[in-house]
Amino acid sequence: MIRLLSALVLLLLFAPAGIAQQGYLEVVPSGSSQPKLAIAAPTPLAGAAKTETAQEIAEVLRFDLDLAGLFTVSAAPVSERRSGIRPGEFDFAPWQAAGTELLVKTGYTLDGSRLVAEFRLYDVRRQKELLAKRYTGTPRELRRMAHTFGDDILQTLTGERGPFTGKIAFVSRRSGSKEIYLMDYDGVNVQKITSNGSINLNPDFSPTGKEIIYTSYKQRNPDLYRRELLTGSEARISAQRGLNATAAFAPDGKRIALTLSKDGTSEIYTMNKEGKELERLTRGAAINVAPAWSPDGSQLAFVSDRLGKPQVFLMSSDGSNVRRLTTSGAYNVSPRWSPKGDLIVYARQEGGGFQLYLIRPDGSGDLRLTSEGSNEHPRWSPDGRFITFSSKRGGQEAIYLMRSDGTGQVKVSRGTGSDSHPAWSPRW
Repeated sequence: MIRLLSALVLLLLFAPAGIAQQGYLEVVPSGSSQPKLAIAAPTPLAGAAKTETAQEIAEVLRFDLDLAGLFTVSAAPVSERRSGIRPGEFDFAPWQAAGTELLVKTGYTLDGSRLVAEFRLYDVRRQKELLAKRYTGTPRELRRMAHTFGDDILQTLTGERGPFTGKIAFVSRRSGSKEIYLMDYDGVNVQKITSNGSINLNPDFSPTGKEIIYTSYKQRNPDLYRRELLTGSEARISAQRGLNATAAFAPDGKRIALTLSKDGTSEIYTMNKEGKELERLTRGAAINVAPAWSPDGSQLAFVSDRLGKPQVFLMSSDGSNVRRLTTSGAYNVSPRWSPKGDLIVYARQEGGGFQLYLIRPDGSGDLRLTSEGSNEHPRWSPDGRFITFSSKRGGQEAIYLMRSDGTGQVKVSRGTGSDSHPAWSPRW
């Protein structure tokens, strides 16, 4: 069921030699240990060594590759007679002796405001270079360069690019009021997006990643806004009386699903991205909220209390063919469809908090992902390998990441103040 650990696409260096021409292969691990990947100490290609630069490169790569869950990642030093990074400039023997199967070599040149970073991935057993990349930019772009190479490593080893260059939009009280912020997926480079001193909620990215929509009380009513991230240009696109909330872009970016309470009850509607062409999808006395699109745009998951307590339902994107999805638990909310359409993550109330679960769109395979603290607002990474969510674990609410099977849970919030409602951007 869980692709990341139970059915991976792995490099053929771990497959029989007779099929090596294919490049990579889908295999099911049989309990054997994961391949050992070592990250060699980054070295200067020219000029003096820069300790902080080297440490940052290694830190980013280790975080990305640890989270991937495909390898046993090691940064342990290996004594090398020659420590170059290009083919022929170093010896494989000490790495082979250390049991290393994959080796990442990195080098850099820092000259004032110009940074050149070179990254290489090797198959140690076959003494073969698998991937080489060179990036040029400013020192501020160092982390992005390293994240990009992490994405490229997953592309090379699995056939599917990683999500490590993505951003996470989230809500935080770190400035006192609930504002929208943006950060790298690992919690670094935090940028404040709104500064209106009001309550701002539920950010969602456009399919291009260049815009977000969010609900704000800055004009007293919970209205919906669309904001361009690069320019800061903003438009209020839904200001109906009552709620204009829990909005989500359709996969093609042309329409938005949202909750409106303009007629007394909370119902699901769709509209175009300018706030026109309003269409009502749900009707009745029940509360209907939190629409989430399937990746092909043909269906919506949503939450309704039409049976007494909130449960997750599915319907066609025109409002037809409504059917109940969740049947376990008395209070289920916040559904989000996986990018491949095969799973839906949601939050279930248990005890005094919430835990996250996975379920297939046919209602089978209900699987619990979290157990510690109270966990809400799950969102998928664009490749479906990971989930970001907010969790309260013994203190303030913070943003966490985990693999799609619930393993590898790690806190990425680094500031003070409560952080919640994360949304992972498409690849930038």
